[in-house]
Amino acid sequence: MTTVTEPLRNHHKHCDDLFAAAEDAAQSGLWTRCMEDFRSFHEQMEAHFSGEEAILFPAFEKATGMSGGPTQVMRMEHSQMRDLFSQMADAVASRDADAFAGAAETLLILMQQHNMKEENILYPMCDNALSPDDVGEHLLNLMAPA
Repeated sequence: MTTVTEPLRNHHKHCDDLFAAAEDAAQSGLWTRCMEDFRSFHEQMEAHFSGEEAILFPAFEKATGMSGGPTQVMRMEHSQMRDLFSQMADAVASRDADAFAGAAETLLILMQQHNMKEENILYPMCDNALSPDDVGEHLLNLMAPA
């Protein structure tokens, strides 16, 4: 049986693969490819965040009455990652491999910690509190790869 959060877990892996491609292109100095790979990664991360922030988190908060706990932490971390996306986009635009690598390294650590918290704490809580009907197909549609 598919859980409410299984698509989100799968999407984490998809985003990780896109991130690795952008990082590889930057390290190789392939800036046109890096720009395309980073754009894809950034779009998919924003789609992921949007699905969580607009659908999953409000449904969880409504079902549990818990609005100041794990979802608040996840939103804060999304904001921190968005700041790093901006730094990486600037580095790609200026073809600055060192700046890209620095922001990418920080982002990688943050994403790993963030995904561990979601997959081991928040997602199981969501799976216990929500049914697929609570989030519907909207969550899947937001994360559909382009």
